[in-house]
Amino acid sequence: MLTRTANGDSRLSFWLRVRQYAVPPSMIETATARRCAGDWAGACAAAGFDVDLNLRSLARTHGRELATRLRADLRRLAPDLLRWHMPRIAPDGLLRPGVTITLARYAAPGRTGEHPVHLVARTAPAWADAGQRISLAVWDGSHPEAGACRHPHPRPNRRFRLDLHRHLWDARRTDELRIRSGAERPPVDGSPVVDPDALEMVPRGRRCAVDRWAAEAGILLHAEDRSTRAVGVRLGGRHRLVLNLVPHREGVGPPALRIATATTESGASALPVLPDAATWVLPDLELLRTGAIEIDQLHPLVASALVPDRVPTAPSSTPDRAGPPHLVECRGAQHRIGLVDGVLAALDHDPAEIRREELLAALSGTPLPCLRAIDEAHRRPDCLPGIRERLNHGDTAGALAVVEDLLGPNAVLRNGALRDELETAARRRITYGLFRAGLAGTGRVRSSPPRRRDRRSHPRNATLS
Repeated sequence: MLTRTANGDSRLSFWLRVRQYAVPPSMIETATARRCAGDWAGACAAAGFDVDLNLRSLARTHGRELATRLRADLRRLAPDLLRWHMPRIAPDGLLRPGVTITLARYAAPGRTGEHPVHLVARTAPAWADAGQRISLAVWDGSHPEAGACRHPHPRPNRRFRLDLHRHLWDARRTDELRIRSGAERPPVDGSPVVDPDALEMVPRGRRCAVDRWAAEAGILLHAEDRSTRAVGVRLGGRHRLVLNLVPHREGVGPPALRIATATTESGASALPVLPDAATWVLPDLELLRTGAIEIDQLHPLVASALVPDRVPTAPSSTPDRAGPPHLVECRGAQHRIGLVDGVLAALDHDPAEIRREELLAALSGTPLPCLRAIDEAHRRPDCLPGIRERLNHGDTAGALAVVEDLLGPNAVLRNGALRDELETAARRRITYGLFRAGLAGTGRVRSSPPRRRDRRSHPRNATLS
């Protein structure tokens, strides 16, 4: 019991950190304004997306009709919402690296069979993921990917696919989230949708959306046009289920699927795979039900879908602020330090005294407590963990806003942990630029100290923790 409680708390705190830092309100606000104005490319830029497709070239290659359909989907795309729902890994909650996710599939004229045209979203490999940027591209499977930026896994991943979950990125279909996530239970016509034997195969303590598996499996099988009535479910690195689906036992009315059996057969890899978005309980729903988060802290489109009758409020784009001048115990009195002419300064000491104390400190003396507090703010401020989180998630503007609010826009950073974090982030962005330009090869380019990561070859999916 204690182990399950600890794991649950760890999972909730993980997603709470992700929701706090991964998609900042300023990004949502800017991307939404541009999307509503019809500027889908500007919305993508605001949400940290790189557009690696050309509609004119696509029209020449695959026809004008397909290009028109793709353009319509790009206009419906809410890139900030897509970033909100992208798969993430522990322990930092960063985007799952090196993955290609299908957003939509199109049947190209004159092309039949197993290679439809895919609109895909891609994340950079782990060694080049600075800025946590996502790229939009088109994949048709007919030839190797061209261009300078060669992705290590260009083929869409069967496990992470959102073409069957358009409500996770299509701004016009977000109202489907309430039913598809299980927040609003659909009416059940008598027979249970989950067989008790199947429940015994589900690992204890996992937040599986078992009550939605039958309906989601039906959607998957219909989309794949498979004659088989079985799907595979991945519940961990070495735990897979095969779910056999049968029609409603009474055979009256429209067919209702239920899970009949569940086994850990080795042949699960050849079956259609239940998408990850259908396998697990929506993290936002879990956070709301446990009271770990308020509805207004969610993405506005997610909040309006989960709680339709709520009064929408505009997201706040203000980062963590330093607040009023800090008080420091100095020579038996409470002294203030605050911003003066764009730099952090001691407010209760005259300039001549400050110059003497700085000279004394340069000669290895002990500076005033006010000066020590200012030096500590430059080197290792209390808000450093929040700055580090923002930099890791690509919110450079938010991180710099916190630094400027604390130290002032004209401050010169001193050697220390804060400066090291900012310099490391800048160097890692250079590595990402080399990857995008095709100058970094396919291996690791060590232009900066490596960030702590899970040492396993395949990072653990945070949704399974």
